[in-house]
Amino acid sequence: MLRKFSILSLNSFAMKIFLKIGLPWAVSLSVVFYLGLSLGTSNLSKDYDPQSLPSSHIGLQNVRSKNNEQVAAKTEEVKSTLKPTQSGSKQTPLMPPNLQRIMQGGDIVERLGSYLDAVRSMDRSNVKEVVQAFEELPGGYGRHLEMKLLMRSWANFDPEGALAYASTSLDAKSERRFGISEALAGWAVKDEKAAIGWANQNHPAGKNGDNPLLVGIVKGLMETDLDAANRLFLTLPKGSARWQSSSILAEKFSQRGVDQGILWAESYPKDDPRMRETILGQMGARLAQQDLTATAVWAKSMNDEPGAYRVMENLIHQWANQDPRTAATWIDNLPNPKKKAHAMSELTGRWALVDPAATAEWLNSQPSSSENDPAIATFVSRIQGIDPEGAVGWASSISEPSLRERSMQQAIEAWKQTDPEKASQWLEQNEESTNP
Repeated sequence: MLRKFSILSLNSFAMKIFLKIGLPWAVSLSVVFYLGLSLGTSNLSKDYDPQSLPSSHIGLQNVRSKNNEQVAAKTEEVKSTLKPTQSGSKQTPLMPPNLQRIMQGGDIVERLGSYLDAVRSMDRSNVKEVVQAFEELPGGYGRHLEMKLLMRSWANFDPEGALAYASTSLDAKSERRFGISEALAGWAVKDEKAAIGWANQNHPAGKNGDNPLLVGIVKGLMETDLDAANRLFLTLPKGSARWQSSSILAEKFSQRGVDQGILWAESYPKDDPRMRETILGQMGARLAQQDLTATAVWAKSMNDEPGAYRVMENLIHQWANQDPRTAATWIDNLPNPKKKAHAMSELTGRWALVDPAATAEWLNSQPSSSENDPAIATFVSRIQGIDPEGAVGWASSISEPSLRERSMQQAIEAWKQTDPEKASQWLEQNEESTNP
């Protein structure tokens, strides 16, 4: 009987403790959990309010009113997609475990792996979760790869939504231009005409001006149809968009091999000489890194035009770092005197920095000619800091009077800085030669 009474007493006592302490604690915990969930989702809505974020210089404020209405409508659609569910409706599901790992840190491999899983399965039903994962990553240039994955995946099923988000929600200084470019690149792969149409309608500089939006389309097209990308490139007006497109196309064509790279560069129209010179120089720089011998054959066979000299400069830049003596032999055999003089000056300027004695030996082996004057003047400028007396002697051998006088004056001034007494003595002894 006593045992039964003790158990009942204990049960009664436990019930009193639960009513006084346990129940209030459980109620408080439920309230905190509810408030945390509500505030978290409301903050997400605030974070993705495109109207609260700044516009970019390539934003949508300068487009025609009709386009403004279209973009505004699309932005509202994206905004509504990213908003939390209203009270009474089905609650937003918790973020999947693979995305939760992103929020919890971890190394770069784990983070990218989890994020890649998310964007690979991205569709209209889970845009909110994937964008939330992206927004949780550190902002700025450090998440450009993640942004590229997000924009490309989003553009597969809703390119206008991706562009609306990029145009209004990404940081204008470090992310917006890149995000828009990647969204357009992804759209161009699926629908080139529609992507070009959007870029032209949202042209930040006007209907006929330089349109940087088209660079993204060129970038997207060249991944699947390099010829289509090149056709679009050739229609671009003069400006930064054409220059940027030429750079990425030169890289892509050079990857096809020396012959394909040369064919593309030399096919650029001659009615735009400055752009043609740029393209030939870009290709020369890339091919010289791949195949010095083949690039040397190309440079030697080129017609005498500005772009040929850019190719030669990039070739010699690479050659001087690897094998300047072979470069010197190649220059000795150039049949065009003008190109040979330019090449000699380029090699001298680079070779003298690492081996002035070998450079001097090569210059001394050249026949006496006024065509060598530019190379000698370059040599003087390179050695005057370490051997001003020798630089003065080389300067005195220059044939062209004005170039000789200028080079000598520079060398003597350098000599005065290191040994003014000896420089003054030389000037007194050679007064006639320094005052022609």
